[in-house]
Formats: sequence, C-alpha cells, structure tokens
Amino acid sequence: MDWMLNEDGVSYFAEKILPRIRKQVPNIFLRNKNSGESEMSNQSRTLRILIFTLIMFSTAHSVAGQEMSKANAGNGGQPATMDKAPRETPDENGPTIHNRNWRYKIHPSDTLELSFMLTPEFNQTVTVQPDGYITLRNVGDLPAAGHTLPELTESIKTAYSKILHDPVISVDPKDFEKPYFVVGGQVGKPGKFDWRGDVTLTQAIAMAGGFTDAAKHSQVLLFRRVSDQWTEARIINTKKMLNSRNLQEDPELHPGDMLFVPKNALSKIKPFLPTTGAGAYYNPATF
Repeated sequence: MDWMLNEDGVSYFAEKILPRIRKQVPNIFLRNKNSGESEMSNQSRTLRILIFTLIMFSTAHSVAGQEMSKANAGNGGQPATMDKAPRETPDENGPTIHNRNWRYKIHPSDTLELSFMLTPEFNQTVTVQPDGYITLRNVGDLPAAGHTLPELTESIKTAYSKILHDPVISVDPKDFEKPYFVVGGQVGKPGKFDWRGDVTLTQAIAMAGGFTDAAKHSQVLLFRRVSDQWTEARIINTKKMLNSRNLQEDPELHPGDMLFVPKNALSKIKPFLPTTGAGAYYNPATF
C-alpha cells in the first residue's frame, strides 16, 4: 500500500476507489433521526467499524488490482510501475577494473641481447639506461623501459628498416628484474618475494611466515595494478575460507601484487589497556 501514501495515490483513491466503497457500504453509520438515538450500542458500533475497515481495504485491493491489470494490458503485457526511480547507469567514462593479461615490461638496468638472423654483423647486447633508453648500433637511442618484449622488437624493426630491408630481429632478456610480489603487515617475515608462477594468497602468506597473533585474518588486502592510473583493491576473508576448508576462492597472485594484513581490534587497543603485575593480586591472608 505504499502507493497510497503519496499525492498521486490519494487522488487515485478519492477518484476511483472511494465511489465504489460508498456503493458497497451504504448508510452504515446513519443515526435514527426520529428517536435521536444511535442505532447500535458501543459494542456493535466497534464491530461495525472493524467490518467497515475490512471491506474498505478489500475493496481498495480489488479495485487497484483491476486497474493495474488494465494498465498491464495497455502496455503489451508488461507490468506497470508507479513512481519508480530510474536506475542508475554506470559511468562509461569511469575506470573499468579487470584482471590484466600479464607481460613482462622492461626496466632500467635490464640487459637485452639483439639477434639479426639475416645480418649477424648487427648482433649486439644492450643495457637499458637509467633514463629508460637503449643505444642501438648505427641507429641511435630508442626508448625501451615500460615496453614489453614484443613492443620493443617492433620498435627496433622500425628503426632498422631505414638501413636494412625487411630485417628479422629477435630480442632476448639476459639479465632482468625478476617478477616479485610483496607481503606486508601482520605476518612473520614481511618482505619482497620472487614470483615463480602459480602462487596463491594463502601460499604467499605461508612463505611470509604466516599470520601473527595481531593479524586480522578476515580482512587481508590484495592490491593489484591494472593500469598506469588504476590499482584494484580486494578484501579477502581468509578466516572464513580456511575454516570452511574451501580454497576454491583462494586467488592466484600476479607479478607485482601486494598483500597487506592489518591489525585486529584487540591489538589496536592493547597498548592502552592497564597492565598489573601478579603481585598486586597476592593476599597473604588467604595462604
């Protein structure tokens, strides 16, 4: 009956429902004008008020149902709605968080070996400079840091196409920054760990020494960079996952992921709790 509480509902009730109620419940509270006394005693009056209320609501419900059925028929069978707020549509310009398809990106100080299949005299080994550039023989400087190996290979081919006809080039990393993940917060050995493929969240916590007594198992934070501007943050309830013995929801880590285990509520207030030595409770009279 929420629709009856707004202005449109009151108008609809007055115009559509009330006339039908008056036809079905005529003269229920009329007094005897000749005798000047009430036609009913106090008890019977209360009973008739209850009956009148029940008839009014049943009639209103049936009339509203008939009107809604007519409205549905006029809308081609689609349910009619009253005063429903429009649904919010997602902002198409906002960020879209999704899992990335990970590829290694070149970093400063990486060492790369360039092999020219058809012109081996151009074979060379280059090191990525601190500013992210590499120096190529007979070509000059080329930006490399932040690019994947396929992207850099295409850039090198384009650069050498000015002096070579359709060069065939391969780029192999020889010395590079190993993929890693970071575990911090309330674990036994927080730090940076090498990522060697197929490492789950619970395995990473075990590698970091497990939870400490101050750890909040139900709110482990997983941070994952999905682009240069956006980082995804998820809350993992490892307590529920481990208690249910169901590791199907145990997420796999990606290179560059960071885990953070916050403190539980007790560890936050523990420094402010009064500490009393055992001697304060010693009472010689009891011994």
